Amino acid sequence: MMKTKKIFVDMDGVLVNFQSGIDKLDAETKREYADDGTGKSHFDDVPGIFSLMEPMPGAIEGVRALKELGYDLYILSTAPWGNPSAWSDKVAWVAKHLDDVFHKKMIITHCKGLLAAQEDAYLIDDRTGHGASDFGEHHIQFGTAPYKDWGHVINFFSELSNR
Repeated sequence: MMKTKKIFVDMDGVLVNFQSGIDKLDAETKREYADDGTGKSHFDDVPGIFSLMEPMPGAIEGVRALKELGYDLYILSTAPWGNPSAWSDKVAWVAKHLDDVFHKKMIITHCKGLLAAQEDAYLIDDRTGHGASDFGEHHIQFGTAPYKDWGHVINFFSELSNR
């Protein structure tokens, strides 16, 4: 019997459209958290911003397709340390949009690489930081060729499940 492969799925930029949350902020909040001259904005520190975000195109259908293919799915996400509402907002987002897939299957950590050693584990993440690169060839870097969007990701895992 073939062992079920695990797929860890990042939230921001993979499941969740971060920009959609920024777009819903009022002008004053946008100014307050915009680039302060350091070259980096701090929108992830806005209390409640994660509750405002919409799903990425194809994400809901894509995750459900992976579940139908028989993969064991988990959320693997980071959350800003200085914004405690981000943690609860991420859980609430999952409960609202994908509770049927990820109920009590969510890991929030800044050390994603701790899970890379699991046999047959894959990570779908748009970035390489926080240990994502530790997954090596099992890191599916979302938004880049050949994994430009959810359609391409589903094609990859469909083919993989048929091997």
